[in-house]
Amino acid sequence: MFNDTDIVLAEKRLVGEKAADFIKEGMIVGLGTGSTVYYTMQKLGRMVKEGLNISAVSTSLSTSTLAKELGIPLKSLNEVSRIDITIDGADEVDYMFRGIKGGGGALLFEKIVAYYSDQNIWVIDSGKYVSKLGKFPLPVEVIPMGYIQFLKKMQENNYKCVLRKNEKDIFKTDSGNVIIDVNIEKVTDYQEFNHWLLNIPGVVETGLFLDVVDKIIMPDKNDVKILIKDK
Repeated sequence: MFNDTDIVLAEKRLVGEKAADFIKEGMIVGLGTGSTVYYTMQKLGRMVKEGLNISAVSTSLSTSTLAKELGIPLKSLNEVSRIDITIDGADEVDYMFRGIKGGGGALLFEKIVAYYSDQNIWVIDSGKYVSKLGKFPLPVEVIPMGYIQFLKKMQENNYKCVLRKNEKDIFKTDSGNVIIDVNIEKVTDYQEFNHWLLNIPGVVETGLFLDVVDKIIMPDKNDVKILIKDK
């Protein structure tokens, strides 16, 4: 008998592997971070071993480590002129193709790589597709110097938020910054809210990805469906 965890893992594998089919010979590929892209990378590693010639740009130290283990050739963003396609996960996506990312803390590098990509594909399990963003807290990356003041600023504006921690200490991003997870369930204008956050000194980036994704690959019973954003 399958439990919910087994079903979610099966969905992640299904959509993650499907995304690898969009990677073609000679491409520069952006590789996201997370448990669903893990399956994309596993399949891509096999494709490379079978002779596929590509180069990849990583969005995190953990993704770089896995890519090296799988034999996927890496380049830095500064070494490429463009990125053909980036495959990444998301923590929430709504019907207007707006998303929240950063549950793994890689939102800054993910947003930079996505910005320079010709095409962005997100792979999600069925629980990540929502009618309204906000059940998943919004990660906001803040420099260490200013995080206490940022917390106060949020609280003064009646936003519940917490400093992200790991088991032993304050969580630090690959850039050495901290993450503040903000409850945005009351937010209705994501563009305006994102603009307001980015204008607070000390804020590096937010996990709101509003005009980024081109395709969403998600489960559909025992198959997948691909949602394509209207241009």
